[in-house]
Amino acid sequence: MEHCDVLVVGGGAAGMAAACAAANCGATVVLAEREDALGGVLPQCLHHGFGLVQFGADLTGAEYARRVVAELADTPVRILAGTTVLSVHPDHSALLSGAKTGLFRLTFRQLVLASGCRETPVGALPVVGTRPAGIFTAGEAQRLVNLEGRRVGNTIVILGGGDIGLVMAQQLTRNGCRVAAVVEQRAFCGGQPRHQKACFEQLGIPLLLRATVTEVHGRGRVSAVTVRHLDTGAEEILPCDTLLTAVGLVPERELLRPLGTPLPGWVHLCGNCEHVHRIVDTVTAQGEAAGHTAALQIGQTFNAQSEL
Repeated sequence: MEHCDVLVVGGGAAGMAAACAAANCGATVVLAEREDALGGVLPQCLHHGFGLVQFGADLTGAEYARRVVAELADTPVRILAGTTVLSVHPDHSALLSGAKTGLFRLTFRQLVLASGCRETPVGALPVVGTRPAGIFTAGEAQRLVNLEGRRVGNTIVILGGGDIGLVMAQQLTRNGCRVAAVVEQRAFCGGQPRHQKACFEQLGIPLLLRATVTEVHGRGRVSAVTVRHLDTGAEEILPCDTLLTAVGLVPERELLRPLGTPLPGWVHLCGNCEHVHRIVDTVTAQGEAAGHTAALQIGQTFNAQSEL
């Protein structure tokens, strides 16, 4: 059975920062990432706005990821890419599975969970109708467009006016698609001002506030959606071939369920699985703090044992 001081679950910005910080404090660290490459969602983010605090530079998400991966490469952290942590147990052990390693068990002293969050899919929303092709979460669409070079549609309705929805509205418009509307149920748009300006002033994308999508039409492929205006109850049908949902993120913490509540002191959460952050710089800062805390607690344990 293998052993390490700190097991970090998740190789995005928070996990990489936590692993670097713990290793730089002298802890032996294993970083497990289920994807084949590190970076989390950063490599699929080709827009700028990353790193202004952490690096003092206006980077794309992909550029930010490359910088942090390079920093991680200068540490003795053992990286297990393409490896999923299947379960974590109260006896400080975890069951992992990887294409290269197979199934194995690892023991550790401290656990840092940096598993990020998942998007809310259309199936979790009160939207009726068929489920044809052409329905994506905004993150899925971003991955398909930026990493796989695919075209997700021609005429697109985006449900949700947060940053990811607005980022995709800009990118798809500049890629030659037509964004029929950004639909937001609140009375205001939640995206950063620079994204709002780009979408609604510079690109002229329609914004429907106090509205939501209530029905999807089409067989085989989306043909239209029904939009309800919440203040009046009036409905309109918007023709489109694609619906993107950008309606919220749910922290990924299911791995910790066997540990009960409250969580034991040797578990540290950071990044978007702790709470959803608006910028990656605060994700990195929280990851660094979690890694330092985990390493410090190991030192305190060693000191307590030496005094016995």
